Amino acid sequence: MAKTLVLAEKPSVGRELARVLGCKKAGEGFLEGEKYIVTWALGHLVELAAPEDYDKAWAKWDMLTLPMLPEKMKTVVIPQSGRQFRAVQAQMRRGDVAELVIATDAGREGELVARWIMEKAGWKKPAKRLWISSQTDKAIKEGFAHLRPAAEYDNLYHSARARSVADWVVGLNVTRALTCKHNAQLSAGRVQTPTLALIVDREEEIRAFRPKEFWTVRAGFGGFTATWRDKNGQARTFDKEKAEGIAAALTGGTGTLIEVKKTWKQTPPPPAYDLTELQRDANKKYAYSAKETLSIMQNLYEVHKLLTYPRTDSRYISDDVVPTLPERLRSVLVEEYKPLAQQILMHRPLQTRYLVNNAKVTDHHAIIPTEEQPELWRLSGPERNIYDLVVRRFLAVLLPPFQYEEVTLKVKVGNEILHARGKIVKDQGWKAAYDRSFVLEEEDADEDEREQSLPELKQGDKLSVQWARTQTGQTAPPKRYTEATLLTAMEHPASQGLDKDQSRILEETGGLGTPATRADIIEKLFSAFYIERRGKELCPTSKGIQVVGLAPEELRSAQLTAQWERRLGDIARGQEKENVFVDEMRQFAARLVSQVKASDATYHHDNQTRSPCPECGKYLLRVKTKRGEMLVCPDRECGYRRSVKQTTNARCPNCHKKMELRGEGEKQIFACVCGYREKLSDFKKRRSEKSAGKGDVRRYLQQQAQQEEKGSSAMAEQLKKWLEQNQ
Repeated sequence: MAKTLVLAEKPSVGRELARVLGCKKAGEGFLEGEKYIVTWALGHLVELAAPEDYDKAWAKWDMLTLPMLPEKMKTVVIPQSGRQFRAVQAQMRRGDVAELVIATDAGREGELVARWIMEKAGWKKPAKRLWISSQTDKAIKEGFAHLRPAAEYDNLYHSARARSVADWVVGLNVTRALTCKHNAQLSAGRVQTPTLALIVDREEEIRAFRPKEFWTVRAGFGGFTATWRDKNGQARTFDKEKAEGIAAALTGGTGTLIEVKKTWKQTPPPPAYDLTELQRDANKKYAYSAKETLSIMQNLYEVHKLLTYPRTDSRYISDDVVPTLPERLRSVLVEEYKPLAQQILMHRPLQTRYLVNNAKVTDHHAIIPTEEQPELWRLSGPERNIYDLVVRRFLAVLLPPFQYEEVTLKVKVGNEILHARGKIVKDQGWKAAYDRSFVLEEEDADEDEREQSLPELKQGDKLSVQWARTQTGQTAPPKRYTEATLLTAMEHPASQGLDKDQSRILEETGGLGTPATRADIIEKLFSAFYIERRGKELCPTSKGIQVVGLAPEELRSAQLTAQWERRLGDIARGQEKENVFVDEMRQFAARLVSQVKASDATYHHDNQTRSPCPECGKYLLRVKTKRGEMLVCPDRECGYRRSVKQTTNARCPNCHKKMELRGEGEKQIFACVCGYREKLSDFKKRRSEKSAGKGDVRRYLQQQAQQEEKGSSAMAEQLKKWLEQNQ
């Protein structure tokens, strides 16, 4: 009997598909049943070949070998994944396998994972595509009942391949050019560099900013406070004497209420989450990095099956999902969500005008709960937090608008006009899904005129000024990016000082990168030591600032990069040819290399210590990582690095704060901000006395070591290979 081979992207997903499809017989890298064989990748099993696989001369990092522009791109099996590739290939070559179902993640990268494996393994038989947005048993069964021909997704594969080739051609060439030119470990990329430029440009704005002192005038009328404004509606004045004169004139005076204006207003619920918006809110509320949020979402999607596909750029659902909403609402009839979910279910038909928009749904709809009944006690703390965000947003978008009456007052005292504003809530609407701590950015009140409860007043009333005083302040510089605001800037780089035509183009393109790649880009900036975190703020390092200056100007353009993403989308829709885009990227890479070669700019290490490198004797550089500090050798031919200190999960026995692990070897000590110090050997002894064996300590320390950023991008791997070859 002929069988169908199912190719999943990860072992965990493969096992779930196998369970639903009744595949119980385990083999080397696969599970088999009567009708199906399920196998899996480990993410990518195949990648683009390294430069030295095309030309032995390219093995040496030398400016004379640039640009590297292979006539035809090759793929190779990733060495660490070779065993699993052979297992997948063996199943593809079985005589009883008649067709293949591509069940990798339903997106651009998932398509690339499968197609490269199929291509490398020599698959020639028919193939179909499983395209689902959740991992529930119901979704899997329905997906297998409606499989599509794989050929319908050929353009998506072409788009993914074009993206990969463009990153290879542009990224590796410019990285090698910068590294060889300046004898320092520098890297650049078509999305990485413009993103770094956003952070550097903001830092330069802050450094150039000069604060100016201003004054405001407020007056109390018993039941409320009003703010003075000039004829242009400005509450601030930069003239101290003028402000004090106004306050003196108001003191003890009597005003007339010249305007009482009541306006009925309503605020619609915010749209459901896409990945970027969820990463923003998770960073604002819980300080999770974009990478952490995506990882948590993957668990909620793949393991717990409570939420739909995470890597989506849509904030709406299509009409065909509407019939499933009642079941999804019944699935969240638990704990604090139950009363609101019941209330929504009771009012039929469901209010979906803020959730349904066919025109704005791309490959996947918004992130919403699945029909799976949750067992919340099984979720970790972070998983519970992300689940909470999504469920509350799902409930909110099915509720009516928030309705209120806005009251504005104008009081005339002598020749001056004072303003006051208040709000009377008429219907909580969608805000019933949130507590008072939830504030949308667009709802933030004008800092010079805050909303307040106002007494019942009518036009013409006479009001006594009980007090009047000035308040001083300083104009504030632009705020540094957090991960939340950086994600916004990457999604909408039109706000970065571009003209109207550029802004329009950028709004149409979707910005820098995609929801699926933005978290990785931010992580690469950390691992390359281009940015560091101070609290929640992201600050460029000296290295990051210099790299932006050294990189070719064209590569720093947010507009150009966003246009590339639009073109990749056009390829996926069949509106542009892959080879046209790739040829332009090859020409672009050659032009960038020429610019680097011709540049007379220089690179300086501003973070040099007086500690010599034990390998080559050059002074080491002190760099901050996400978890601590390291000393690294500036010589690209050496590559020596060691940890100075790193934040651990070990808690101080005195104040219970996380301790730092400092030093190396037998001299390592744990140190706390409260002053507590403990040798590593004593820490091990104390842990063992608490029934923690040596294995626990060893695993703990290994985990800490693994958490050091060492870079795992293609460019980082190339740097590593180059260093090994030039030792």
